[in-house]
Amino acid sequence: MRRSRTAWVTVVLAGAALGTATVAADAAPGTDARSTVRDTAHTTACPTGWGSLAKTRAAGTTAPVKDVRTARHACFDRMVVDVPGASADRIGYVVRYVDRVHQDGSGRPIAVDGGAVLEVRIAAPGYRPETGAATYPGRADRPLPDVDLTGYRAFRDTRFAGSFEGETQIGLGVRTRLPFRVLALDGRLVVDVAHSWSGTR
Repeated sequence: MRRSRTAWVTVVLAGAALGTATVAADAAPGTDARSTVRDTAHTTACPTGWGSLAKTRAAGTTAPVKDVRTARHACFDRMVVDVPGASADRIGYVVRYVDRVHQDGSGRPIAVDGGAVLEVRIAAPGYRPETGAATYPGRADRPLPDVDLTGYRAFRDTRFAGSFEGETQIGLGVRTRLPFRVLALDGRLVVDVAHSWSGTR
């Protein structure tokens, strides 16, 4: 009897460990931005400590931007810039809060709605370097194509600023100045903006 009870406890503990692993996978940086993470009884507290200071990385790629997409998650809103063919170590970026986005080259101001504005610069062109043909259909000073922010808690607006000298520039309007993180992964740049400073949803 003692042996079977011990075996039962081992099974229960293993099941609990598997449950924890599943939650960690749901929150992994590689989660597809088109999916929405659902709250479950096992959901852990939201991550904290991201801060709101500029995040930068010096690198660059000639692989062009193909798409920009967003998704709502339990603890944050996510923007993903797809750069197929670019390895994580070649994706450079500058993501920072600014008073106003100014278009590279022309210096023209780009109006972005929201209580605060994140400027997202990725060191990848929105065109084919060899021909100049556009690879991303965004138009300067217009919302990002096929991005609908209805129901988002942090995001308020998106604006394409353009692509100039190998860099693509986007304005991201958020509710207020909130903590964010930036992840460079194979084939994409991820920008997550937390719903709050406190780590609560």
